[in-house]
Amino acid sequence: MARPEGDERSDEALRIDLEAVREKYRQERDKRTAGRTYQFARGEFSRYAHDPYTEPRQREPLRDEVDVAVVGAGIGGLLTGARLRQETGLDRIRLIDEAGDVGGTWYWNRFPGVRCDVESYIYMPLLEELGTIPTEKYATGPEILAHLKRIAREYDLYRDALFQTVVTELRWDEAAGRWLVSTDRGDLIRARYVAMSIGLMHRPKLPGLPGLETFAGHSFHTSRWDFDYTGGDSTGGLTRLKDKTVGVIGTGSTTIQIAPHLAEWAERLFLFQRTPAAVDVRGNRPTPPDWAQSLEPGWQQRRMENFHALTSGVPQDEDLVQDRWTQTTAKLAAAILPTGDAGGDPRQRALAAERADFLKMEELRARVDSVVADPATAAALKPYYRLYCKRPCFHDGYLQTFNRPNVTLVDTQGRGVQRLTPAGVVANGREYPLDCLIFATGYEHEFAVPYTVRAGYDIIGRDGVRLSQKWADGARTLHGLQVNGFPNCFILSKVQAGRHVNIAYMLGEQTRHLAYIVGCVEQRGHRVVEACESAEKEWVEEILRLAANDLDFLENCTPGLYNNEGDPKGMPLLNSSYGGGSVQFVNILRRWRAAGDLAGLELR
Repeated sequence: MARPEGDERSDEALRIDLEAVREKYRQERDKRTAGRTYQFARGEFSRYAHDPYTEPRQREPLRDEVDVAVVGAGIGGLLTGARLRQETGLDRIRLIDEAGDVGGTWYWNRFPGVRCDVESYIYMPLLEELGTIPTEKYATGPEILAHLKRIAREYDLYRDALFQTVVTELRWDEAAGRWLVSTDRGDLIRARYVAMSIGLMHRPKLPGLPGLETFAGHSFHTSRWDFDYTGGDSTGGLTRLKDKTVGVIGTGSTTIQIAPHLAEWAERLFLFQRTPAAVDVRGNRPTPPDWAQSLEPGWQQRRMENFHALTSGVPQDEDLVQDRWTQTTAKLAAAILPTGDAGGDPRQRALAAERADFLKMEELRARVDSVVADPATAAALKPYYRLYCKRPCFHDGYLQTFNRPNVTLVDTQGRGVQRLTPAGVVANGREYPLDCLIFATGYEHEFAVPYTVRAGYDIIGRDGVRLSQKWADGARTLHGLQVNGFPNCFILSKVQAGRHVNIAYMLGEQTRHLAYIVGCVEQRGHRVVEACESAEKEWVEEILRLAANDLDFLENCTPGLYNNEGDPKGMPLLNSSYGGGSVQFVNILRRWRAAGDLAGLELR
């Protein structure tokens, strides 16, 4: 199906080649179109969401007032607090989180082998401000968590923080110009501003499998790893699995990291696969001892901007990061730029992009053959879909795991696991008895699950309007950050905002924007800031205008997180990210701030 480099066959020949590729991809997609249902780790399954890392702490309910209440103490919440400290002079900034400490996803996800898949020099925020250099190109979870704790200390964010605390309601008091924050601890906190950064990789979801409640063995979700059962820690050493048969449901980015450690220690390991991951080389390495001395002021922001541009298809004179993210995207972008063979014809550009994508996927499929010894297993591990239908994975040990005699890939041919029994898992009509079952089934979807459902509370704005009501058919915002009818309220998410592989970078841009707005309000002596109805309407219209850009692509993808399990139209278009691309989104925010007139905001 691939056309060799240098082959100058006609566009008609290219079209025929791509038709064969599309048909193969359609066949693989259609194996999975029966879909998979999921359920939340709540109610009778809430044990899969409990905190196994910190002992419960008791305290008396609070009745006090703060300048800002920040719901969520992950990267977004920490950056909100840090930016507000730097740029507004506000003193009482309270982080509120159900976890036992700061860190967000890096607090919850401590599974063996956990690392970031974006270079740590651009992922870990505020490195230059704190004078910190990561020890490796791709830092481990514990190193990232330690750095996030350092941010909390540096910016005095622990002082007023409330942990092991769940917000139950936010209610605007118009007369007082304050938000009333209620919690499950009986707190009633008055806040001038509220900011919500509830995250996207901390609320576990479980497969909607028959018999889920009947499994009699030990089970847990990867985001709540049970080291008491497995032994070891995030670096491995799972010594208590030596005589155990372990099964894992899910073969996405988390399983890529945990499988080598499970395989090393478990007596038997079964990996139940619905869709294979696209696994590229990671190429991790220690940070050179003298590298930090070569850095000039502003190095991290420049490096982040360079990565952001390259991975968005914007050419740069230099690739500062030089990893598979930038190298792959550069190849794909080069195939569709107007200066290339495709010219300016949109159809030819699309064909060139599709061909470049196919060649990259062929490279990844060839890597499977070069690593995995058993031909049948290798065939089952080959991904047949467009590269960005799923988040690409990077690892230098996952594929090698399948050469171990104690590891079995259970390929379900797209159908997924059928059911659970008290003894184990049934897949392909066969029961697999297990001592331990691990769910690597991901998290609640930011675009498909209503915001207030994921948050676990409602936000009640002016005149008693609830956010759950206003967003019943999808989100309505200005720049994804502010909502008309909800004064002094900011929401950090990817909905109607920029979306990029480096989530920390995008949160950095959003929190910089948030702090600018609050700073302007404070400097000008106002009490309340709110998105105008007309400005919100214009932004919503822009979101809708661009939202359909990805629909064709997503509909042809194999079912998964990005396309709502094969039903992208089932997600409200209003919940889309900004369809003009993350570079353009960041430029919109920067131009808005540069104008200085706070266009689209009403100050009172």
